[in-house]
Amino acid sequence: MKIVRVQDIIGTEREVHGPGWTSRRMLLKKDGMGFSFHETIIPAGAELNLWYKHHLEAVYCVAGNGKILDKATGETHEITDGTLYALDKHDQHTLYGGTEDMRLICAFNPPVTGREVHDEDGAYLPDTSGD
Repeated sequence: MKIVRVQDIIGTEREVHGPGWTSRRMLLKKDGMGFSFHETIIPAGAELNLWYKHHLEAVYCVAGNGKILDKATGETHEITDGTLYALDKHDQHTLYGGTEDMRLICAFNPPVTGREVHDEDGAYLPDTSGD
């Protein structure tokens, strides 16, 4: 059994920052669960162009607000507490922070190793370690 408390992750190597986001990686590939699990904070007013070419992601908003633009369809969807979106087709998207910080709970498949940051396309590179 694993017990992970987000307050124990803050300020450690499992808290990763990038422009417009902070990701607290609660479960990683090395934890052996077959997915990774993160708490991600998107500050109010942020704009992130993302495209997880190598990962599928499910995201559940537990606080704050924002919106997501599906670049394939041009549709924009509001995100508020209680909203889930799933990037089930490696969807290119733009995530917008709203009027208050969004707190998102995210699961990635395949799991991330822990230090990933977005590349020029807004993607995490695939893990090629073979572990």
